[in-house]
Amino acid sequence: QVQLVESGGGLVQPGGSLRLSCAASGRIFSIDDMGWHRQGPGKQRELVARVSGGGNVYDADSVKGRFTISRDKAKNTLTLQMTSLKPDGTAGYFCNYHQWDASQDFWGQGTQVSVSS
Repeated sequence: QVQLVESGGGLVQPGGSLRLSCAASGRIFSIDDMGWHRQGPGKQRELVARVSGGGNVYDADSVKGRFTISRDKAKNTLTLQMTSLKPDGTAGYFCNYHQWDASQDFWGQGTQVSVSS
């Protein structure tokens, strides 16, 4: 089992910045992938950014150049630095952990980000 706890969400004006954090505990392996997904009102959950166990990073086109994902394997943490936020960034943001040997995904409870003036 893996437990994920997100933090850092809140209300921010358009153009502002926020930093999300995810603390992972439990059966953690460096080869496993971690990522951030989001789900806006009335929308399906979508991948925002992901970092593989090998350190390869994927960013969704909608956030390229504005969001930066990073992982600290020593501390078992995942962060998402978000800049130039737009109103369509309003969503619940969820930390994801993909465990390769069990082919299983784990999710945090989510943290809300609201982008509004």
